[in-house]
Amino acid sequence: MAGIGEEIGNLLDGLGVDRRAWTEGSLPSFTPLTGEQVAMVRVADTASIDAALDTATAAFRAWRRVPAPRRGELVRLLGDELRAAKDDLARLVTIEAGKVPSEGAGEVQEMIDICDFAVGLSRQLYGLTIATERPGHRMMEVWHPLGVVGVISAFNFPVAVWAWNAALALVCGNSVVWKPSEKTPLTALAVQAVFARAAARFGDAPAGLSQLLIGGRDAGAALVDDKRVALLSATGSTRMGRSVAPRLAARFARAILELGGNNGVIVAPSADLDLALRGVAFGAMGTAGQRCTTTRRLFLHDSIYDGFVAKLKAAYASVGVGNPLEGDVLVGPLIDRAAYEAMQEALAAAKAAGGMVTGGERVGEGASFYVRPALVEMPGQVGPVLDETFAPILYVMRYDDLDVVIDLHNDVAAGLSSSIFTTDVREAERFLAASDCGIANVNLGTSGAEIGGAFGGEKETGGGRESGSDSWRQYMRRATNTINYSDALPLAQGVSFEI
Repeated sequence: MAGIGEEIGNLLDGLGVDRRAWTEGSLPSFTPLTGEQVAMVRVADTASIDAALDTATAAFRAWRRVPAPRRGELVRLLGDELRAAKDDLARLVTIEAGKVPSEGAGEVQEMIDICDFAVGLSRQLYGLTIATERPGHRMMEVWHPLGVVGVISAFNFPVAVWAWNAALALVCGNSVVWKPSEKTPLTALAVQAVFARAAARFGDAPAGLSQLLIGGRDAGAALVDDKRVALLSATGSTRMGRSVAPRLAARFARAILELGGNNGVIVAPSADLDLALRGVAFGAMGTAGQRCTTTRRLFLHDSIYDGFVAKLKAAYASVGVGNPLEGDVLVGPLIDRAAYEAMQEALAAAKAAGGMVTGGERVGEGASFYVRPALVEMPGQVGPVLDETFAPILYVMRYDDLDVVIDLHNDVAAGLSSSIFTTDVREAERFLAASDCGIANVNLGTSGAEIGGAFGGEKETGGGRESGSDSWRQYMRRATNTINYSDALPLAQGVSFEI
């Protein structure tokens, strides 16, 4: 390998990844920056998946007996190792996922932040003391480790989503088995090597506490269907969720589903328009439109429509598109040809529905797929506007009544992230009270959630929540305990049973 492949090799060697894991396998790995193959990664077969789940089960049984603050120490060490590896890991994210450098670094910082959050949480896994109607009794609610946690992650956040789940799962007393996207296996190998260093410093972490299964749908299906996996956190398309959810339900497993998003922004006439322009531009173009929180629908009040669209078109025309390792670039590549073709199909459908398209053309040639972000003025919320296309397409529509546009905003299948730009507190509160999304913002865009808040959405977004707030409870089981310290045996609800 030469060029970018050689750089990947140096990065993986420096991060401590066994060279055989990415040179002697059967899964080809590509970089979207150039489209070239850069590795051949080992995949997990049926026997190794079964062995990994056995090892994870044994690790859980040992780890659950470790006091939670001690478990937090391992996550603290993981955070330290991520800090030390941040630059190299961020560079690898850029090369493998196509993110611009600041976004690659931001993703690794997000991993560090959730580790800090989880360390504090390790001393705050609080239960409740509950009032009881029976004299001489005490009732309380306590939380216990759950089991093996499976994580299936997507290419667009190749490492942060694992950290959201793993940091919380570990402090809660669980083991973790991770199936990354087959489009981004190298960053996963690097993160697993970083974890191994933290575990070595910790000293007595059970073997197999965090494991990696690289492969395609078969590896993911194994986590979905195996009864040893107590909780599965799966990030991907709504189509994937429709397949995964009933299979998990059939075996009564827990699920955290982070699925599609069709996120909308409303810009009211009172808005700070410069602020709104920056928020919409990043939300729509960041990560080349390949975020689940990407802004895909924009509703502009009639009174500001023409001027705002003109400024937005200027921003779209001037933004740097290209290899994020070269020059002043804010928009990197689409992940592959399939993403490009899906974008072109959506733009064709938008034109057929009466849309006026600005941008969307391919930039450059070869095996990589760079596109200029597309702004599409639509006559209404019809056709492709109702669906998520994982590409930088922003559909723009007019409105003149806030209540009507909020209903229109909600009238899509997904319910992940939403935003309004306004300086009228009444408009802001009306929006926050009515948005049916898991995330609702005022005067900032739909992208860029912090780890302190629970992340996830409603409707076809799946209903899952990850990261902050009380998301930790999903990784534990709840028990209600009642203790009788009297010499009588009163029954609840006045029931009498004398023998």
